[in-house]
Amino acid sequence: MSDQTIRVLIVDDHPMVAEGIQSILESYDEIQVVGTLSSGQEAVEKATDLAPDVILMDLNMPGLGGLSATEIILERLPRTHILILSMHDSPEYISTALSHGAKGYVLKDVPTEEIKQAIDAVMRGEQYLCTGASGSLQPKGESTREALTGREQTILLELAQGKSNKEVAQALDISVRTVETHRKNIKRKLGISSTAGLTRYALEHGVLQGTSPGF
Repeated sequence: MSDQTIRVLIVDDHPMVAEGIQSILESYDEIQVVGTLSSGQEAVEKATDLAPDVILMDLNMPGLGGLSATEIILERLPRTHILILSMHDSPEYISTALSHGAKGYVLKDVPTEEIKQAIDAVMRGEQYLCTGASGSLQPKGESTREALTGREQTILLELAQGKSNKEVAQALDISVRTVETHRKNIKRKLGISSTAGLTRYALEHGVLQGTSPGF
């Protein structure tokens, strides 16, 4: 891989974080930072033109969050590797990110050289969990309920933020009928009958983005 330039896109709504990561990565000859963006929506709009090999994606951002952006981008650019950057080390956050197609999960307080290790790992086709993340991702025997698909988790996240079926359909570029079908399936799988119940579930399981302080 030494003779191959790795194109990296950084998506984080905290400029100091993005600039710090960019500065570190640009010290490696084989890495080219093709852009730093501040929102999931920007990432969705510009990823195709920037053609990154790896995207470092913040989890919690205003508007379209990292999970939704990850899913949409991977539908369009399935060969792109997405690494989630987050301050949250809960198993729910990590497993949800991986179920949305992320190839790795890196905590923001890791040594900067570990970000480079993560990039190298996903470029080799491996999954990468930083030490803190892998340590917290323990198997749970709690649930016998049918698991939500990645798309259902994305729609749950949108609905839990109080969006209508029409607003979710517009945000994800799908039909209202499709949203309604997913909504029914989500409620059936979780045994929840109300939107308030969906919101509570999302909060308790680390699915709802933008509800916790910090990055």
